[in-house]
Amino acid sequence: MTRYLMQAVAVLGLWLSLAVLPARAGDILLTFTLPDRIESFDHDALATLPVAEFETSTIWTEGMQRFRGVRMVDLLAHLGVTDGQLQLTAANDYSIEIDVESFRPDGAILAYERNGAPMTLRSKGPLWLVYPYDSSPEFRSEVIYSNSIWQLDRMALK
Repeated sequence: MTRYLMQAVAVLGLWLSLAVLPARAGDILLTFTLPDRIESFDHDALATLPVAEFETSTIWTEGMQRFRGVRMVDLLAHLGVTDGQLQLTAANDYSIEIDVESFRPDGAILAYERNGAPMTLRSKGPLWLVYPYDSSPEFRSEVIYSNSIWQLDRMALK
């Protein structure tokens, strides 16, 4: 009985550390599956892409939030993706599909920081697809809100 209890405590401890601690250096944050290859990104790889920041309120948080990450248009350009549908999947296997053409230069970023700190699973990280909701009524629609997937860890071009 003691051995099983110790194993359960170890598993719980691991889960809690993943939920409340930010990813460690070198941890893969995003796996992007393309028809001919799979690309993996840790924080440093994402940070080599052009950085985008904005401040906005969200329907899921209180007060203004500052997000930092990479614009989806820049990530897709880096990967050579120009059309098709993306399947975005969260750590809990929640999944959505978005047309590549719907991403715009003034729109969504793949945020890896919120308010100056990396995000944990508990704080909607490690990645959250967010839009500058306050910048335009176009970003305050049910479609955009449903596209704002958090705990994102996988993308695939369909």
